[in-house]
Amino acid sequence: MEFFHNVNIDFLGKKWYFLAFSLIFSVAGVFSILFWHHIPWGVDFRGGTLVYLKFAQSPDDNAIRAAMDRAGLHDAKIQRYGQPSNNEVLVDLGIRETNETALDVGKNKIIEALETNAPAGKQDLNNASLLSIKNYLMDKDPMHTGSDADKTYSAQSQAVVNFRDKTHGGVLNSLDQMKGAAGIDPAVMASMQDGFYVSNFHVQNVEIVGPQVGGQLRTQAGLATLYSMLGMLVYLGFRFEWIYGIAAVVTVFHDTLITVGVFSLTNTDVSLTVIAAILTLIGYSNNDTIVVFDRIRENIKLMRREKLSEIVNRSINQTLSRTILTAGLTFLTVLALFLFGGEVLRGFSLALVIGILIGTYSSIAIAAPILVAYQDWRVEKGKRPVAMPGSKAR
Repeated sequence: MEFFHNVNIDFLGKKWYFLAFSLIFSVAGVFSILFWHHIPWGVDFRGGTLVYLKFAQSPDDNAIRAAMDRAGLHDAKIQRYGQPSNNEVLVDLGIRETNETALDVGKNKIIEALETNAPAGKQDLNNASLLSIKNYLMDKDPMHTGSDADKTYSAQSQAVVNFRDKTHGGVLNSLDQMKGAAGIDPAVMASMQDGFYVSNFHVQNVEIVGPQVGGQLRTQAGLATLYSMLGMLVYLGFRFEWIYGIAAVVTVFHDTLITVGVFSLTNTDVSLTVIAAILTLIGYSNNDTIVVFDRIRENIKLMRREKLSEIVNRSINQTLSRTILTAGLTFLTVLALFLFGGEVLRGFSLALVIGILIGTYSSIAIAAPILVAYQDWRVEKGKRPVAMPGSKAR
């Protein structure tokens, strides 16, 4: 299937426009990485504390951020996750302790920040633990159980927590919702009215990633990217010529730099899934470059009297339909993932969207001109042209 027949676009004639485009975005990305946002590593890499919240109503991100600032959590990052109707928010606190007490520290800081109108002397039932509910009931003893209090109030506390978490997803709108709930004694319900109130949120979970683990992940991610580039260099060097491998590696480095630069410019976290996407686009870009290189090698044998620049142009035009078809379909798929995949996949899909566009562009605008520029340099130096007929065949 071909979209174009006998197309003859002078791609190499526009190489300076391509170079200007690449320089602008590459330099902007480098400046952002070095001086502005740096590489905005996600919690997987830099370490930190993640707090998962669920709200009774649709949360106001600005109000949450203002509450965090008042509580002294100025570096907190707030993002939605899950279905919008679930009213779920992820807060990255940046607390980097690795001991278990940091779990309670993160949870307590969030509760302290968001519970702005807590009634004096009352506990928040939406964030009360099983033990705190049991201790309250043991102290009040509303059922007058006597010696059997521990067993009785353990069951009552568990019933309250199950009703809150399993029936209402962790968030009660009012204490009256527990009236008539299975397993909860009316005397317990009446007593809890005096000692508890309900906020509009619930802390669902707290996770910690230690900075040492994050450092190891950063090193491994960098090595994975480096090894993939070296593998491509060796493969293309043996299959074609070393200049082909060098051109492909430079192209992939260009694609990776621009992709990471966009994440830095937009201050979007680079997570493990983003690294996976970058490694994926390295393979995708390399595959597209090999298709163009393979056609160049075939045309060199058929067009022995033509200049290399003309051969390269012809090769790019001949593979243009294939490039647009494969890249276009792939781009539509990852674009749908970006638009409808939700917050959890946002970084991964964003990296793929950028990578598909830049990878397709660079196979035409970066890799091929490097090959021609190297050939022209060898001719000027009076050396044997490696990419033309008469060079060593592989």
